[in-house]
Amino acid sequence: MRKCLLLFIASLACLIGARADDAINLTSAVIVVAKDATTPEHKAADMLADEIEKRTYLRLNIVNTVPADAASFIAIGTKQSLNISAKKQSSAIDTPDAPDSFTISTATGTPASVVVAGTDPRGVLFGVGRLLRELRMTRTSVVLPAPLNVMSSPKVKLRGHQVGYRPKVNTYDAWTPQDFEQYIRDMAVFGTNAIELIPPKSDDAPDSPHFTLTQIDMLARVSQIAHDYGIAFWLWYPAMDKDYGDPATVEAAITEWAGVLEKIPHIDALLVPGGDPGHTEPKYLMPLLEKQTQNLHKFHPKAEMWVSPQGFTKEWMDQWLGIMNNEQPKWLTGVVFAPQNRLGPQEFRAAIPKQYPIRHYPDITHSYSCQYPVIDWDVSLKLTHDREQINPRPVAYAEIFRWSNPYNDAGFITYSEGVNDDANKMLWSALGWDPDVDIHQAMREYARYFIGPKYEETIEKAIFGLEQNWVGTLAENKSIPETLALVQSIDQAGDPHVLLNWRFQQIAYRAYFDAHVQQRAAYEADLEKQAMEKLATAKRGNALKAIEEAEQLLNQAKDARIAPELRERVSNLAEALYQSIRMQTSVKRFMAIDIGRGASLDFIDRPLNNSLWLAPRFKAIREMTKDADRLKAIDEIVNWTNPGPGGFYDDLGNIKQQPHLVRDVTKDFDPETRINPLLGHTPRPFDRRVSWFDDAETRFEAPLYMKYDNLDPDAQYKVRAVYAGDKWDTQMALKADEIEVHGLIDKPNPIAPLEFDIPKEATKDGSLTLAWTQTPGRGSSGRGCQVAEVWLIKSAK
Repeated sequence: MRKCLLLFIASLACLIGARADDAINLTSAVIVVAKDATTPEHKAADMLADEIEKRTYLRLNIVNTVPADAASFIAIGTKQSLNISAKKQSSAIDTPDAPDSFTISTATGTPASVVVAGTDPRGVLFGVGRLLRELRMTRTSVVLPAPLNVMSSPKVKLRGHQVGYRPKVNTYDAWTPQDFEQYIRDMAVFGTNAIELIPPKSDDAPDSPHFTLTQIDMLARVSQIAHDYGIAFWLWYPAMDKDYGDPATVEAAITEWAGVLEKIPHIDALLVPGGDPGHTEPKYLMPLLEKQTQNLHKFHPKAEMWVSPQGFTKEWMDQWLGIMNNEQPKWLTGVVFAPQNRLGPQEFRAAIPKQYPIRHYPDITHSYSCQYPVIDWDVSLKLTHDREQINPRPVAYAEIFRWSNPYNDAGFITYSEGVNDDANKMLWSALGWDPDVDIHQAMREYARYFIGPKYEETIEKAIFGLEQNWVGTLAENKSIPETLALVQSIDQAGDPHVLLNWRFQQIAYRAYFDAHVQQRAAYEADLEKQAMEKLATAKRGNALKAIEEAEQLLNQAKDARIAPELRERVSNLAEALYQSIRMQTSVKRFMAIDIGRGASLDFIDRPLNNSLWLAPRFKAIREMTKDADRLKAIDEIVNWTNPGPGGFYDDLGNIKQQPHLVRDVTKDFDPETRINPLLGHTPRPFDRRVSWFDDAETRFEAPLYMKYDNLDPDAQYKVRAVYAGDKWDTQMALKADEIEVHGLIDKPNPIAPLEFDIPKEATKDGSLTLAWTQTPGRGSSGRGCQVAEVWLIKSAK
């Protein structure tokens, strides 16, 4: 304890009183690691030498003992191995007891020294990672700017990320074993101690044009790489067969899984999701997993079995909880809180017997239709970015991490589909090490280590700027031009090493993309406004002319494109990202598996106004033979949102046009939108009305509320509503002040407005609360109560 206190005081003194002459120059240092040290310790030494060399062109020699004539050295190892390689310099150093911990001690004498002592071999790796984050590495120079004396232990036991080598990803499927090793190193620098991959059989296509090895061969190679670094290897293994109530199916599955498990040299844990994919009733799933645990232990005796009840209906969740609490299976190590869980993290922890640790499986890769969606994301950004865009969200994810962490006592392995979430991975790892970490400092270290010290402040500001780019409406967003200016300042400096750095390319891609969308959205909104004004002038005899002139105005969006220089830079950066890290932002150009899987470049020219919705209506009007019919159809378009005298209109997916939507059903933090409504999004079909792409929606049994005041108590009202969204396997019901307006009915598909009378009893006090619900007990994500537009129409007396 006394040694810990002294190290803390020394470290604090360094931070307060550091001067330029306190810097430790390691340009001529050697790296010292014991010859008989473990493989992870030697890997840590290799990582230190390699990563310094990449940034400085200096190769620090690796030796086994401290040379007598060394000007400076960096000694790394556990206490045991340091006793052999650097006993004199390490004898007074103490290390924490917790696994993965380390101590770093520096001396400024002759020779200058840095000693990284790990509690265990993996602690050595993380100590080296911390040192790399602190170093200032420039061409032909390696400097520690101030003495560094720290003892550090992670607060969260499991800190991992999924990096599945499968077709349904936007990057990983094109990687080589060397790429995976580099990324494992990158994550370890920020404290990652586990990775998770996926077996050949899941809900994927059978092959990817990008594969560099077969899936099973890559699994085996990456498993060994992870083991060499001391990184835990998890396998996310869905149960894909249809009927595990059939003994023959179970036996076939055991044989099939054995064929995979025996080929992978090291497996620390297996996670089987209950759904998405896979869909097996718990009374069949749990006996299957008991047998698969025995199967797993034939090849990996110490491997753990975990299960996630994601996607379960209420009936299945109740059944599974009954098994967990009544049978308390001894073969099961722990459970996972994942997307599509019917319970929130606090409820889930309370429902599970305490002997089972809970691992978080947070989705940090998607931005809508996901576990933790971007709140109030502008529809134009959703339409063009889709759900797997480059998405740094340091403020949001830090809050989500700190909110969820107390209930996930095992730690986390995040859900990822590619490097679009790279900054989020490093942030989660940093938070896993220290939940109270300064997230600005964490992102500065990210920028310094991966891009360079010269631009660390600019990059850090740009990362936070990109998050702010997605806050609020595009028309009012001031962060977008400010973030673009930061990126352009680096662009204009022209440093080729920075411009070729894929992490800078990602930041630049987003900054230019956002700026292009902002300018185009304003331009196309103005064109639509002019077109509507032209249609409003239609009268008997000139309806077809008004249609033609309106269409010409709308066509200017593609005939006279705005901001072509921004569009060109985005395209060039997309090419650069494919060449540098194999990120697939286009199906046609880079063979992404689907436009919804990170192929944002394929959406960049998508219309942002109602031109695609209007085109078939204009065609239908032209085919009408009577002028009166044409004018009636034009009037319906022009006055689409007009509720008439004494009426009200809400576009529920537009934060500026939803005055009657009850947003704060609860004031509690609700990032999964279990109680408060979510502004959902459905990107297809492309010819939807813009107001139908977005909706207000609630999950599971939560009602969706709208509230009206100052109504005419003597009037008769009716409600017109558009039930939209993407879920057609559910029904919706509506009540007005607890009075049924309609029971559970199907949502019209194709989408069309529905009208219902409001009982006068509901409005006689001058106010009205509408409440929509959906079929109760649903599984999957629980989404389905989805309303896009609502008119409250006052009937004429």
